[in-house]
Amino acid sequence: MRYSWSIWLVVLLVLSLASAGAAPIDEDGRPRIKKLGTIDLDVVEATPVVFRGKVYRFEWCRKSTLFEKQGDAHPREIKRNYFHFRDRETGRTTPPFAEGYIFGSAFVHGDTVYVTGTSSEMGWTGRRVQMFTSKDLKSWDSHPALDLKGFGICNTSICKAGDKFVMMFEIHKPVEQAGVKFTARFAISEDMREWTVTPPQCVYAKGRYSAPHALRYLDGYYYDFYLEARSGSYETCVVRSKDLIRWEPSPLNPVLRASADDRKIHNPQIDQAGRRRVAAAKNINNSDIDFCEHRGRLIINYSWGDQQGTEHLAEAVYEGTLAQFLQGWFPQRKGD
Repeated sequence: MRYSWSIWLVVLLVLSLASAGAAPIDEDGRPRIKKLGTIDLDVVEATPVVFRGKVYRFEWCRKSTLFEKQGDAHPREIKRNYFHFRDRETGRTTPPFAEGYIFGSAFVHGDTVYVTGTSSEMGWTGRRVQMFTSKDLKSWDSHPALDLKGFGICNTSICKAGDKFVMMFEIHKPVEQAGVKFTARFAISEDMREWTVTPPQCVYAKGRYSAPHALRYLDGYYYDFYLEARSGSYETCVVRSKDLIRWEPSPLNPVLRASADDRKIHNPQIDQAGRRRVAAAKNINNSDIDFCEHRGRLIINYSWGDQQGTEHLAEAVYEGTLAQFLQGWFPQRKGD
């Protein structure tokens, strides 16, 4: 009897360990994303990153935000767009920087934080991408990354691919390169300073609305997480490519779609007026996804709302690694 129980204990232990290492999937075989709920109002284009072991959320503060919220007795009035980072644990924000820039995105490599921001000389878009760098989230240097005459640039995202860095940038013009706005184009750098735009055939996708937001790289594949317009709703989908020209859509798309879980309140600091707004808001959109890996799980930020300017920032988690998440959207087929 004791011998039989020992065998069962070994079997249960093996099964438990196997289960712990398995990629989490939902009932449809898709990577299981758990939506935690809304964490802020009127904040979009947020990027969670890990810097010096801590999780920060990079935030683009739109020009409707008028004061630098540092707890000072005399807060500085700001009437233009700016960027800052928010400590995910404490909620404290870093000093603002990059005033006047829009559509920001953050990337960490080694001991340096890199932020790309789009110029706003066209109002809601621009032709230039400026790079901001810091080693302490307080002091920032900057230099131009892209200046493309005739282009209209919106979102950006950077990943490391082997010995180079690749920037995905969203364009709505020129029409011969963008096609149906909004479209992903790409640039490559070896040092995060000098960027070379790839040939025009490196694009996704000119034939329809496919607004790009987050670029990742793993085992020879680039993964583009983008927004797809579908019959009055907007859903986050993913495609992958080895050459930035030929793209394979995930058979498990969409990655995110609007649902009741978006309305859950995950930030207790949201006041009653904000909670009423969340409860009543039109929701046809899950967009602007970005994520980072921290302690073996993904922290995911995305926006939801009406896709017309009334937007909310939400958080979700994936209880697995970045590699499991990316590979999970492209399960191996028999014979592969």
